[in-house]
Amino acid sequence: MPGVSARGLSLEQRRQLAVNLTRVLARYRSIVDAYIIEFFTDNLWGTLPCSWQEALDGLNPPQLAMQLLGMPGEGEVVRYRSVWPLSLLALKSTACALAFTRTPGFQTPSEFLENPSQSSRLTAPFRKHVRAKKQHEIRRLGELVKKLSDLTGCTQVVDIGSGQGHLSRFMSLGLGLLVKSIEGDQRLVQRAQRLDQELLQALEKEEKRHPQVVRASPRYSPHHVVRWVEPTALCEELLLPLDTSPQSRARLLLTGLHACGDLSVTLLRHFSCPQVVALASVGCCYMKLSDPGGYPLSQWVAGLPGHELPYRLREGACHALEEYAERLQKSGPGLRTHCYRAALETVIRGAQPELRRPGVQGIPRVHELKIEEYVRRGLRRVGLDPQLPLNLAALQAHQAQENRVVAFFSLALLLAPLVETLILLDRLLYVQEQGFYAELLPIFSPALSPRNLVLVATKRPLGEAFSLLEMEDS
Repeated sequence: MPGVSARGLSLEQRRQLAVNLTRVLARYRSIVDAYIIEFFTDNLWGTLPCSWQEALDGLNPPQLAMQLLGMPGEGEVVRYRSVWPLSLLALKSTACALAFTRTPGFQTPSEFLENPSQSSRLTAPFRKHVRAKKQHEIRRLGELVKKLSDLTGCTQVVDIGSGQGHLSRFMSLGLGLLVKSIEGDQRLVQRAQRLDQELLQALEKEEKRHPQVVRASPRYSPHHVVRWVEPTALCEELLLPLDTSPQSRARLLLTGLHACGDLSVTLLRHFSCPQVVALASVGCCYMKLSDPGGYPLSQWVAGLPGHELPYRLREGACHALEEYAERLQKSGPGLRTHCYRAALETVIRGAQPELRRPGVQGIPRVHELKIEEYVRRGLRRVGLDPQLPLNLAALQAHQAQENRVVAFFSLALLLAPLVETLILLDRLLYVQEQGFYAELLPIFSPALSPRNLVLVATKRPLGEAFSLLEMEDS
């Protein structure tokens, strides 16, 4: 999806972008703040302008992907079956123009062409126990951290929220970095330590089979620490160097791969510490940000009218636009899930009006069920009588509006990247307000990893050397 490059914008341009984003989100708040499961109970279709309803009504999923989300298939040209109202065209153009682009700035052959589950750019030992998505992420972020470490003279990398240690292992045993990994769940740390030993043994066996291959860098195992990092306080353990010799002066690089909610904010707060020279953080789970505290961070965004982002908007910002557009293009029966759930909500409220938006645990193979069968299973999941009398005519009328439900959800998804852009822009401005330097780079394929923008912060400007971080290694 096209958009504005986050890289190289001046402070004034970033501030103006924040102004524009808050204005657009305030104008279309009724769309992005809506819950799709309330499509029928709250008559969401009726909240759209009549001209929008006429333009979108009857569009099939592939047409929505091309005409609304701007995702034409290969070699296809977008053709509108009717004249769209200028206000809808303006919304589409504005959404595309204001969102940070998530398309990497380089083109390389896919690392999964030969095998969709094994990256051709990682050796076999580093692929074991790691799914394709994570293989792509640890390789790309690890290589960026290595370059950033070299550029800033970093002596130690600190991986926050390291989980099972896949990123830490690649950075230390694959790239030769000195890495401390911090994770609050002791079970995950124990698993990480077992995987460390397994990988070391695999690498030693490989060296014995190929003694002529000279190791490019020294080999260090990650140093694992079991520690919860509090979002509101500095963590001394995070800032302690592994090398404690008197002449050693710690120069730390902080990183986090999809550091959830406030954990990404915690990284930013630690960045102001004198021991820290650089940061590379990929956030996620924006709905888990503390309110207040997690957003806004910058004085500039906090001072803008309409800057507030309630839970629903932040949750919507975590949707995968590219993945949904692909589902639209394939037009599979799985798209009816939202329609079925919205129909179920009408039955739930008819039976128990005070029960609103209850969680419904996944019902398998929804697309193979008749709508009344889905509703009965859903009633059981929320603790209601599955034998309640059902108005089959009403349910079938709801099912007939399946494409409208998909169209409304697509509208909300069109605007969701603006929310993510505002959150990340706020973080850029926060770093600048501290007197430091920050940029955002799309480093993952959005089709594999929708949260693909890494915030890179440094204490001194990198100038032209910054472009090295974007390059794909050979």
